[in-house]
Amino acid sequence: GDEVVFSVDCTKLKDYFLPEKREFDCIYFNFPHCGRKAGVVKNRELLAHFFHSSAEVLTEEGEVHVALCNGQGGTPADQPRREWHNSWQIVAVAAGAGFILSNIHPFKAETIHGYKCTGYRSQDKSFCVEGALDHIFTRSTPLPCFKPMICEIELESRKVSFQVPQVLVDKINRGFLELNSNHPVRTVKEKLTAELSQAFPLQNIDYCLSLLYQGHLNGVCSSNIFWIILSPEETQSTEEMSNGLANAVSFSHVDFCRDTDKNGWVNVQEGCHISKQYCLRPSLLPYAQAVVQRGAFSPGTLHVLSGPVFRKCLITPYSVPVFHEMVLVCATNRGTENSCIQMLVNNIKTSIHSLHQTVSSFKLNINLQEAMSFETTELNDFAAFESQLGKIQYFICMEIDTSGSCEKGSCVGIIRTAHYELVSSELVVVFASLNLDLLTMLICGISDWRMLWTSDTRFLSQFPRGQLRLFKSFSLYPPSYVHDVSF
Repeated sequence: GDEVVFSVDCTKLKDYFLPEKREFDCIYFNFPHCGRKAGVVKNRELLAHFFHSSAEVLTEEGEVHVALCNGQGGTPADQPRREWHNSWQIVAVAAGAGFILSNIHPFKAETIHGYKCTGYRSQDKSFCVEGALDHIFTRSTPLPCFKPMICEIELESRKVSFQVPQVLVDKINRGFLELNSNHPVRTVKEKLTAELSQAFPLQNIDYCLSLLYQGHLNGVCSSNIFWIILSPEETQSTEEMSNGLANAVSFSHVDFCRDTDKNGWVNVQEGCHISKQYCLRPSLLPYAQAVVQRGAFSPGTLHVLSGPVFRKCLITPYSVPVFHEMVLVCATNRGTENSCIQMLVNNIKTSIHSLHQTVSSFKLNINLQEAMSFETTELNDFAAFESQLGKIQYFICMEIDTSGSCEKGSCVGIIRTAHYELVSSELVVVFASLNLDLLTMLICGISDWRMLWTSDTRFLSQFPRGQLRLFKSFSLYPPSYVHDVSF
């Protein structure tokens, strides 16, 4: 009942199948070769054309299997491994057609029903397939081209809109912490909260926190913040609104004014007098402090705020312009703050240990380091920025032992205290700020924060609702290039 087609040119696959028959789930190419004594360059060209051709007839979630003799592929799975220039560079040529190497395993002809291996000049004389490897490729996500994005929110009982900074276009309003989310960041937050609720009376502060924060943060450099500057002047220029929103976000201080359209949305435009300054919230700590000062605060209860925060920074595997912060707030009598801190930290450590043990058997160390003994060079961007918001008592550092010796850990949390007059009695309020994204990465073995923000379904499919697992990369052996320059 199967259809067999002969004399198919592997570099022009779409020419041999009708449009309705072009979507294949799997394409197999066992031991490709140009013939005769073709060198590695010609065989690379053959593979390059084959991958481009396969991309035209493969389903979105389809696979391309290429079997190569031992050493040809040029990946670390080849034993022995050839020099890169002497290999077929299969990972690199596949990347040119939008494919990534997702899996690799030994080629076993005996497991393929009806397969017979012939070799030299198509004679019934098989060639050596010992050590041969089956390379499995899947599509990579296309290079994103983000268009300018307008974000609409309610601010001071009015609807406003602003243009999102380019670096945040694909990261704003993703809803990772919402009730219907399966994202591992939400799972970490929920499990951490559940563990802490066994030691403290716990209250989630879940009312809507504005994305925009008004005013300056003490000691924080303005260049580390995404500024949005609004003005109260109103104009009737709805025509300008219909012609497109002007830039409402700036990396420096620029004057803006706004006009309102017929739907009540406020447009931010250049050239007007500044009266108010807003920024994308860089931390939830000011909101926590506002909750305490409003009096809507129960001493002895652990109050929890969480949500995304935004900071301008250089992008590295552990340095992020947006991440999810979880702030814990607890009040205690003056003189007992140290025991409160110790109790809170012990429960945070126990909770993180419990989460980690469900995922990995590697040893986990969580240390509480006093701010005075914490070297500035050890601060990651999260800790460095937090230290600008006020005096820090302790840093919470986490390190995972994967090779018998722990490498330098990452700072995942901050502890600070503040003194307030509450209900006619002086209390000390303890604040703990945790980086949920960094916690998720360390617990689930995710090496680059950008993976948390991918839209690739292969990421979220590894984390069923409410479950944490070690992340398995769906791209194996990405090529690494070293460039030497001499003069």
